[in-house]
Amino acid sequence: MSTSSFSAAHNQASTLYLPPGPWQTVFDCLCEHFSAIGREQWLDRIARGRVLDGQGMPIALDLPYKEGLRIHYFREVPDEKPIPVVESILYADEHLVVADKPHFLPVTPAGEYVEQTLLRRLIRRLDNPHLVPLHRIDRHTAGLVLFSANPQSRSAYQSLFPTRQIEKRYEAIARALPELTFPMVHKSRLIDGEPFFRMQEGPGVSNTETAVEVREKNGEFWRYALYPVTGKKHQLRVHMAALGAGICNDPFYPQVLKDVEDDYANPLKLLAQGLRFVDPVTGQEREFESTIALEW
Repeated sequence: MSTSSFSAAHNQASTLYLPPGPWQTVFDCLCEHFSAIGREQWLDRIARGRVLDGQGMPIALDLPYKEGLRIHYFREVPDEKPIPVVESILYADEHLVVADKPHFLPVTPAGEYVEQTLLRRLIRRLDNPHLVPLHRIDRHTAGLVLFSANPQSRSAYQSLFPTRQIEKRYEAIARALPELTFPMVHKSRLIDGEPFFRMQEGPGVSNTETAVEVREKNGEFWRYALYPVTGKKHQLRVHMAALGAGICNDPFYPQVLKDVEDDYANPLKLLAQGLRFVDPVTGQEREFESTIALEW
């Protein structure tokens, strides 16, 4: 496998450094370490070259176990449930891809989603295994996601986010807040919440900041423009709930809705609507706008 091919494969694979144990082979270690996956499935994956060594080569079934050995494996979900939404590509060149993600589609493989993700769909559509997302938005959120298409220029684009050289604009529909004065800035400290997939505000120095404006009023609901200065997990959803206006159709905030099924007719009313930045490779000013609209 060439270096470029291995790098591309590595971007799609998960990595495990073999833990301490009594196993004779890597196969035995994998079977016990991932007890939810049957031996027959590991046999099948190894036979199909879906388990690689540190050099990106398919492992043999009798590869001896060694603590700390680096193994790459491809996650697979049998009978993965299709997600009946379609992404669109707004822009693509040799360095950058801009996608418009619909609600409910995950950006990257996680949990029960592997092939039904924006990343895997774009890799197939563009025939480019080097694609890597430069940032993430929640599965329930729709809108713009940037992808690096070229490993040589990737770090230049990645640096836009921690250095805050990219302006992000979101739109949300939530309860009216006539008791507050807008525009306003909300700052707080976000910490891990309960259950494990939630975030919550906690004591201490703030680590998140969102500017909030009112864009349109429609009776008991308003359309808000949100400008996140920071990019913590679920930041906008937590901040709006903290202001007293949880975003419409949010299954996690302010309370978790138990056993809720994806309701494609009533998505979370949150959209990553606009991105603006100076392209670090070309020096051009870039501005992208989602084609998705949040309906009242």
